[in-house]
Amino acid sequence: MMAGSKISCMGIVGDGCGGGREFVIEDDELFAYDPQSSQKIILLEEVYDAISISKDGCILFIECKDKSFEFDLSLMKVV
Repeated sequence: MMAGSKISCMGIVGDGCGGGREFVIEDDELFAYDPQSSQKIILLEEVYDAISISKDGCILFIECKDKSFEFDLSLMKVV
């Protein structure tokens, strides 16, 4: 991903972990942003060459140039 660019997806209220938060990959960091409190929480660093991010329930699906992986919000780790 180019420096300064960001990709994101929104958590839908009621769909599991992180409802109402925006999940963002920017500057090689994955973070959750809560628009109500304006709080930003870094979830994972060193997320290089991200192409896309999506969410289903408590799982974030992250596709990077060379690999894809899943981040479990309930466990707060890559699974």
